[in-house]
Amino acid sequence: MSTDRRLIRTLRPYTGLLLLAIVAATLASLFDGVTIIILIPFLKLLFGTAGPLSTGSTTLEAWTSRMLAPVLDGRTVAEASAWIMGILVGALALKNVFVYLRAQTNVRMQESVVRDLRRQLFDHLLVVDLRFFQETRVGQLLAALIADADQAKGAVAGSLDSLVQNTIMILTTMVILMTISWRLTLLTLLTAPVLLLGIRALVRRIRRQVQLRAEERGHMTGIAAERLAAMKLIRSSGTEASETAGWGDIVTRYRKRVIRTQRFASLTSPVTEVFAGLVLVLVIFAATLPAVTGRPLGPEATIAFLLAALKMMSPLKQLTQFPTQWATAAAGAERIFRLLDEPAVELDRPGQQPATFTRDLVFDRVSFRYAETGDLVLDDVSFAVRRGQIVALVGPSGAGKTTLVELVPRFWQPTSGEIRMDGVPLDRLNRHSLRRLMGVVGQDTVLLNDTVAANIAYGMPDATREQVAVAAAAANAAEFIARLPQGYDTILGERGARLSGGQRQRIAIARALLRDSPILILDEATSALDTESERLVQQAIDRLMQDRTVLVIAHRLATVRHADLILVLDGGRIVEQGTHESLLLAGGLYRRLHDLQFLALEEARSG
Repeated sequence: MSTDRRLIRTLRPYTGLLLLAIVAATLASLFDGVTIIILIPFLKLLFGTAGPLSTGSTTLEAWTSRMLAPVLDGRTVAEASAWIMGILVGALALKNVFVYLRAQTNVRMQESVVRDLRRQLFDHLLVVDLRFFQETRVGQLLAALIADADQAKGAVAGSLDSLVQNTIMILTTMVILMTISWRLTLLTLLTAPVLLLGIRALVRRIRRQVQLRAEERGHMTGIAAERLAAMKLIRSSGTEASETAGWGDIVTRYRKRVIRTQRFASLTSPVTEVFAGLVLVLVIFAATLPAVTGRPLGPEATIAFLLAALKMMSPLKQLTQFPTQWATAAAGAERIFRLLDEPAVELDRPGQQPATFTRDLVFDRVSFRYAETGDLVLDDVSFAVRRGQIVALVGPSGAGKTTLVELVPRFWQPTSGEIRMDGVPLDRLNRHSLRRLMGVVGQDTVLLNDTVAANIAYGMPDATREQVAVAAAAANAAEFIARLPQGYDTILGERGARLSGGQRQRIAIARALLRDSPILILDEATSALDTESERLVQQAIDRLMQDRTVLVIAHRLATVRHADLILVLDGGRIVEQGTHESLLLAGGLYRRLHDLQFLALEEARSG
């Protein structure tokens, strides 16, 4: 389906508002027309040319005279003028009532459309493949959610509304012109194709430039988000000057793109106005030729014709700008629709059963690669975890440990092989119920710019403040939380910026404790902490692991001495498995890693 058709479909829920806007625009145009029509009898009175009110030199004059005869017959010039002015003021007032109604209706449509687009896009991003986020800059997604959505609303509820309103105004004015002199009106219409051909050529150029501008803006937003998140790296590396220069190049390139786009977009209005002026001059000249008009027009009819023609110039200019406005908005919408067309992989199929965990979790010859043509990250991995066991994953960096544990909550799907929980393949289980069985404490703790309590209770809206406090105490977090300015109501800042690394980890552990899931996935990360923080975090982890089935990625082998099973990975394969003691006796990779760590520890102590 084309972008234009998809854009128009976004208005379907608001058909009632659209019809109301059309009715309001029609009535506003009709009353605007009354202000022109009423000028003919007024000018007749002013020029002293008013004859019998049932007659007139044009169809419009005759009709107006008949309509006003019951009101104006037998009145003096002053009284008749007062009545006409009253009708004129009333028509102006009613016109602006409907203009206001149309404007308010338009705002409701615009904001409803942009809300729906943002909601639809955000909801869709929650179910696309995780590798999409690895390949797409966050800044580009932010640009789509904010700027592109605003741009798209301008097309549907802004320019489309303008199209309807201006078309109605032009048609209303054309009817008035036709009733004054159909020959002059026809002459005016014959010149329209020339203008339309010129505008069409401009629109093709504008649409391409707008698409390029949207891409440049997405790139600029992505760079800005990336660099702002890397401020410590920039300062510690002393690269402020090069970053300044690079950013200057980016914004300069965007500036040039905007100027180039506006160079074409700004041409539509002056081209239309100059063309309309030439047409008006042609009409004035033609009005003096009886061969064209058929019969001479009175001064009041000529003035009314010229005023109506001039009044039509504004909606005509706006109408010729519609393709430009639509092209601008369609470029933003196209980027949104491109994102919405990304496959949704997180949607459960009908009939998938709820997950339960009472017996075991089995990996059966599981292999995985991130890309279809990429190398295997996991290769023929098989093992079983019984309920209540602690299973540790060790191995060098890049061995596939993190990928393995991310297959359990179905963040990724195995390329081949099968993972079963209590004998049921994971892909037959409802994702939500499966993930409710798991608590995850990652190496990179994710905290939101919200209160301490909200971060601990994230995903558990029914948790009470008392439950949050109990979890925090068990995670050794209650003491430092009490020292925060507003305690549990303290806003932590973006990514928990107000807390140290150890404090952030204890908040994450408190969250997992509150969740109280039977399976714990733990990416142990205590090695980067100071001694006191490490002690507090390790105590909290020990409490968290009690009476749970644990998959732990161990960075320090000393912490997995008491694991029921240790899996040693290298190159995506399990090269050893067993207990701490049996693996040391085997003298393989685990023994070498163990000896290297303890040698480094001894050297650090002696140094």
